[in-house]
Amino acid sequence: MAQLSEDTFAFGGPLMSIEQAADLAGQRIRPVEGTEQVALADADGRVLASDVVAGLDLPPFANSAVDGYAVRFVDLASAGETRLALSGRLAAGTDAAGIATAGVAVRVFTGAPIPEGADTVFMQEDVTAEEGFVRLPGGLKRGANARPAGEDIARGETALSAGRRLRPQDLALLAALGHASVDVRRRPRVAIFSTGDELAEPGLPLPPAAIYDANRAALRAMVARAGADVVDLGILRDEPGSLAARLSGAARSCDLILTSGGVSIGEEDHVKAAVEQVGALVFWRIGIKPGRPVAMGVIEGVPFIGLPGNPVAVFVTFAFVARPVLARLAGSAHVAPVPLPVRLGFPYRKKPGRREYVGVSLAPGADGVMIASKHPLDGAGVMTSLTRTHGLVELAEDLTYLESGTLVPFLAYDLLVA
Repeated sequence: MAQLSEDTFAFGGPLMSIEQAADLAGQRIRPVEGTEQVALADADGRVLASDVVAGLDLPPFANSAVDGYAVRFVDLASAGETRLALSGRLAAGTDAAGIATAGVAVRVFTGAPIPEGADTVFMQEDVTAEEGFVRLPGGLKRGANARPAGEDIARGETALSAGRRLRPQDLALLAALGHASVDVRRRPRVAIFSTGDELAEPGLPLPPAAIYDANRAALRAMVARAGADVVDLGILRDEPGSLAARLSGAARSCDLILTSGGVSIGEEDHVKAAVEQVGALVFWRIGIKPGRPVAMGVIEGVPFIGLPGNPVAVFVTFAFVARPVLARLAGSAHVAPVPLPVRLGFPYRKKPGRREYVGVSLAPGADGVMIASKHPLDGAGVMTSLTRTHGLVELAEDLTYLESGTLVPFLAYDLLVA
């Protein structure tokens, strides 16, 4: 488990940007220790523990990119058509050893090895075939339609670097290089819980004045999508003594403790008091809306993150604050999603000094640029602003008023929870 000092997350400034928060957390948290070998079939989303060096050329032999005829470029006429005898036929998977190439053309199919000496392939539709001969048009460049050995990756080249979170295309590359398994870092173990006497577990009867616990459902899914193992502690009641004991227990078996709500300065916010019994807590005033101060702490050497209590604020602060922390714990570099420009379909006024995220739906505009329409209800507790929209527009700190038609960055939800 990570062992951090109690002043790990101390911050002297009055207000930090989202990037500062992510960078500060990344600098002060170390990746989890431990690696394991997993089958390629189980490696999607795992973090590569060491560089993968290609043990063979990719492709491993020169091969044809098309169905056609392989020749030596030196046998072609300097101008006009060339007539060559046809010698041999190679399909994919056929050994090309011993196939003559000097002064002749060899029939080849896509993926077939190009016999030694040949270096250029004519597409079959450009060739006139005769009995035992082919007529080849002029003008083709040396090496056309031929894939040389090692064109993609050469033997000894680093194919994938340590710290990469593996994706389906990475697994395809590993398979092409002959790997049936791969060395990956251990998944971080993340404890999540909710607190509050007003919370009820979904599926059970709803008592008077109670609400169902929604945030934990979202956090379970977002943590899992971030590549960590979830340790669900359930709903913890508002009793500081038992809360402190559960937090200590989680710190002994997990790499991160994550919750939402209960860490403000109100009399009924008992998580703050419980954390301070067994560790240390600071509040980061991050210039973000929806959201409010995010609690960062250390419990027996293990990092603690307390997100806001409202579900939209939980989603946003997880995506921009907690997600980079999880990437660092997993041993990978957090890659910020790349926004796309869209056109506001509404005017918007905001306070300076904070970055705001607004849920929007997209529709094509007359000029091809997508137009963003705002969800009719505002508020960090309006869950339909997430479920009935396509993503968030990002409105920079220095802006105070945006006219309808302004181009702004847009982030699809799929990018934020990938």
